[in-house]
Amino acid sequence: MTNKDKSDSNSGVPRDVPVDWEALEDAFENNAPEVHSYLQLTTGEVLRVVDGVADPEMHARIATDAAYLRVEPVSSREQYRWMERFIQMLDEGALHQELTRAIDGKGAFRRFKDVLMGFGTERERWFTFRSERLRVFMEAWLAAHALAPVARDEWVGALRESAPPSAEEPSAARIAAAGISTLGDDLRAQLDSLGSSLPPRDLEKVVAFAEFLRARRQSRLTKDPMTQVVAARGIASATPDTDDDEPTSSRKVSAQR
Repeated sequence: MTNKDKSDSNSGVPRDVPVDWEALEDAFENNAPEVHSYLQLTTGEVLRVVDGVADPEMHARIATDAAYLRVEPVSSREQYRWMERFIQMLDEGALHQELTRAIDGKGAFRRFKDVLMGFGTERERWFTFRSERLRVFMEAWLAAHALAPVARDEWVGALRESAPPSAEEPSAARIAAAGISTLGDDLRAQLDSLGSSLPPRDLEKVVAFAEFLRARRQSRLTKDPMTQVVAARGIASATPDTDDDEPTSSRKVSAQR
């Protein structure tokens, strides 16, 4: 069954879904080819499956399960245009020039984020700018699949704890959770290895970003997901970077032509 078949099964009547906006925003932003995200239509949670980590059979079951809808992330090309538009909004000056140079060529996304690390106010402005555009894409996608976002109640978070485990076979979500746990252990080991080889200046950035992530995680517990999409997003991701698929800058393409 395709995603369209799943969403059209309600004869055009919108289906209420308690969407986890922050998780969905992360899924829309991450367009790495080996990462596949699915919206659980009952709980509104987002399940992420990573090739090479998750069981292929489990992934196949999720992909054909009517309870899950595959998320269609925003393309690298479109997200690149967002960076161009953001730069155009800035006053002429050092930051404008640095960002213009940063997005020229391969590695544009990473360099763009690195430059903004030194400009706190403009970095927050970028997070808000990007979140607003992601929200437009998410709402259009939900509407196209006849899904109506509703407020998340307390029962949603407790649903997984109250659901009895299957005696025959673990659910796809449980298998995926095990895969994600393994991925987390691997990433922590990788981070520990990288930390021993980084110079002090780069370590300061790593520590600062880790503190930012911890603060963001704590703040989301007190925010209403229906009225706020957390604008602050990571400078780096635990999943593969999108730079491998990023478009060359428009200026460079024009020059080659």
